[in-house]
Amino acid sequence: MTAKIPTIVLGGTGYVAGELLRLIAGHPRFELAGILSDSKPGEPVARAFPHLVSAYPDTVFSSQADIEKLITELPQCAVFSAAPHGVSAALIDGLLRCAERAGTKPRVVDISADFRYSSAEAYKAVYKHDHGAPERLREFSCAVPEHLQTLTTPHVAHPGCFATATLLASVPLLALGLTAPTLFVSGVTGSTGSGRKPVDGTHHPVRHSDLYSYNALTHRHVPEIAACARAASGVEADFSFVPHSGPFARGIHVTVQAPLKASRDTASVIGALREYYARAPFVRVTDGAPRVKDVATTNYAQISAASNGRTVAVMCAIDNLNKGAAGGAVQWMNRMFGLPETEGLTAPAPGWT
Repeated sequence: MTAKIPTIVLGGTGYVAGELLRLIAGHPRFELAGILSDSKPGEPVARAFPHLVSAYPDTVFSSQADIEKLITELPQCAVFSAAPHGVSAALIDGLLRCAERAGTKPRVVDISADFRYSSAEAYKAVYKHDHGAPERLREFSCAVPEHLQTLTTPHVAHPGCFATATLLASVPLLALGLTAPTLFVSGVTGSTGSGRKPVDGTHHPVRHSDLYSYNALTHRHVPEIAACARAASGVEADFSFVPHSGPFARGIHVTVQAPLKASRDTASVIGALREYYARAPFVRVTDGAPRVKDVATTNYAQISAASNGRTVAVMCAIDNLNKGAAGGAVQWMNRMFGLPETEGLTAPAPGWT
């Protein structure tokens, strides 16, 4: 029987943590060893996530001390951090210090923004506070799995959900030299992208049957998108991004537009995208328009394109909690442990969400 890989989840009561728990429950190799919630230690996980009661009927949240003990006792483990930005870095740093003293080897995928930047200065410029563990930045690579073939660091920072969709749509245009490096992005996200705690403007009853933009041309993911696109394509590009709040719970749809360097028709662009992602099992390049319902709850991305010969539009639909967060993180962890990239992630979309 193949040995299970002990798995730890940090930041345990949010939507992304709940999605991680769902994916771990169905994964053939990852097995939950502990889930951290300093605010709810000892409380049942099923109380925070009633839909997961069949998978975790008796599991309770752990304290930080419990997790630190696990880290020192497990020779190797997978650690997913769904803690908030500004919190995750110091938390991960503390656990890695415990591991270093004990001689254990955890592998970390951070889903927060804390390790997405190459320097503490770049992070502070966006988030307006000091980085929690600047000396750890060099230990993390930030990329969507499809855009980094060889991992050279022990740990990974997963890009944000808007960034994931935008990068999947835009990097081929830049890497293949199809467009000028000036891209215009419009994106729509579901209400789960705003987190579990409702605030004015993001609470689902407020946005239901409505659609509106926010942080137009000033969204904090733009520097992250530009940096990841540069690393993946070698091109310094300018992204003008307008995000929107959509009247649905799960999913993201982005449209990236850019002027073509040379005239190409729609079929030619779709063919180039299909070739670029030929070995990417979770990216489906389609002739028709991507639909959120076709990818909701899955780790798949749908991409298509349209061209009038002068301008190209590339559309991408993903699930924000899965491909844009927890699923992408599991995809990375599969690779980090030498597992098939698709392990535990191939369930199809339900279709009628």
